Amino acid sequence: MGFVLVAAYAIVGVLQILVWNPLAAVPGATLGQIRADMARANEHLTGTGVVIWAGIGIALAAVVLLVAALRKTSRVGPVIAAYLVLLVFAAPGHLFVGFGPGMSLADTFMISGADHAPWGLVLYGVSAAALAGLIVVIIRAAHAASVVAE
Repeated sequence: MGFVLVAAYAIVGVLQILVWNPLAAVPGATLGQIRADMARANEHLTGTGVVIWAGIGIALAAVVLLVAALRKTSRVGPVIAAYLVLLVFAAPGHLFVGFGPGMSLADTFMISGADHAPWGLVLYGVSAAALAGLIVVIIRAAHAASVVAE
């Protein structure tokens, strides 16, 4: 389930930056028209960094899945924590890779560089919830360790 959540976050992040946000920023225009207008303004909606970000996230989630499967451990806490960490750190990564395309849109169409589609905010909400979940996992692990130590 953790792998699926991280992969979904990455895919939605790519779509948010490269498809949904440009379409929301320039209502009534097609993605092809937006890209053409950007090219004429010498701006680009490049996806290389965005796709690399998503690929790294999916690869790290696959590593967690592979390690968990190979170790055949019954302890799920560390696995859950690893996936939560990936989801927490996905937000600053998304913000970083979305900055360039957002500014290119802003410069081309004289608009704000902020998200115009709602899915970026949803992704940040997922990361915030993952942070809260991670705090709970850490507190439970610390409590369990203190009980064992007594």
